[in-house]
Amino acid sequence: MDISVVVPLYNEVESLPELTAWIDRVMKASSYTYEIWFIDDGSNDGSWKCIEEQSKINPNVRGVRFRRNYGKSAALHTGFEEAAGEVVITMDADLQDNPDEIPALYRMIREEGYDLVSGWKKKRYDPLSKRIPSKIYNATASMVTGIQLHDFNCGLKAYRKEVIKSIEVYGEMHRYIPYMAKQAGFSNIGELVVRHQARKYGTTKFGLSRFIFGYLDLMSISFISRFGKRPMHLFGTLGSIMFLFGFLAVTWLGGYKIFQQFNGILVERVTMSPYFYLALTSMILGTQLFLAGFLGELISRTSSGRNHYLVDKRLKDKG
Repeated sequence: MDISVVVPLYNEVESLPELTAWIDRVMKASSYTYEIWFIDDGSNDGSWKCIEEQSKINPNVRGVRFRRNYGKSAALHTGFEEAAGEVVITMDADLQDNPDEIPALYRMIREEGYDLVSGWKKKRYDPLSKRIPSKIYNATASMVTGIQLHDFNCGLKAYRKEVIKSIEVYGEMHRYIPYMAKQAGFSNIGELVVRHQARKYGTTKFGLSRFIFGYLDLMSISFISRFGKRPMHLFGTLGSIMFLFGFLAVTWLGGYKIFQQFNGILVERVTMSPYFYLALTSMILGTQLFLAGFLGELISRTSSGRNHYLVDKRLKDKG
C-alpha cells in the first residue's frame, strides 16, 4: 500500500464527508493505493456514525473510536500503530489542511529521500492573537531542538513508515514528533510550504493554553531525551558543583576565623555569619541532588527495556 492517511478528530462531523471525498479524488488522480484512518477521540456529535457511513461508501475508510477524549497524541499513536502504508500522512479533520498537498509530500518521501516532511502554513488565516504567539513558539522550539522548522504545530506531515513505527507519541508530545524522529536516528527532515484554509465548519478545539503547555512539553522532552537514560550526568554534576561551592565557602570562613584569632582580632563565632548557613544549605542541596541522580541512575539501569536501540542494518552468517 502506498499511503496511509491518519486523521485524528474530535467533534468534526460536518467536515468528514467532504474531507473523505477530497482525499479520494486526490488518491485516484495519482493512482495511489491508500487507506484513511479516522481516529475518533471521544466525539459526542455523531462523528463516529459518520465514519461508519463513509466506510460503507468508501472501502478504504477505516476507523478507531476512543471511549473518551484522550488527546491528539493518543489518537496519532493509535493511528500510527494501525497504518500499513509505506508513507503515512497526518492531517487535521477541520479542512484547514489541504489534501491536494499529498502528492508533493509523497514524492518528497519516496523520491527525494526524506524521512519526515512537515508542512509550513506560511500564509495563515488565523487571527493575529494566534499568529504572533505561534511565531515566538516556533522560533523557540527550533532553537531548543536544533530542527529548523517554521511550523511545529502544523498537522499536515508526511512520514516514512519506519519513522512512525520507531517512535512512541505520548502525553501532548505530538508537537515534537520531528524531534522524536531525530532522536531515533531519522535526521533527514524537510519542510514544504502548504496552503492554509480558513475553518469551514465548527470552532477550533485549541486555545492559547496550548502555547503554555507547548513550552512545558518542550522542556520535558528536551530533558528526557538528553538525560532520561543518564540522570547522573545532570543531577550529579549540579550536586557536585553545589557541594563543592558550599564546602569551599565553609573552608574559607573557617580559615578566615583562624587567621583572625592568630592575629589577636576579636571576631564573632562562625555560626553567627549568614554566609555559614548559605554554605551549609548549598552542601545539603548538593548532596540531595547527587543522591537523586544516583537513585535515578539505578532506576534507569534496572528498568525493563532499557537497551531498546533502533537497528538500521544487520548482516547475518550465511552459513
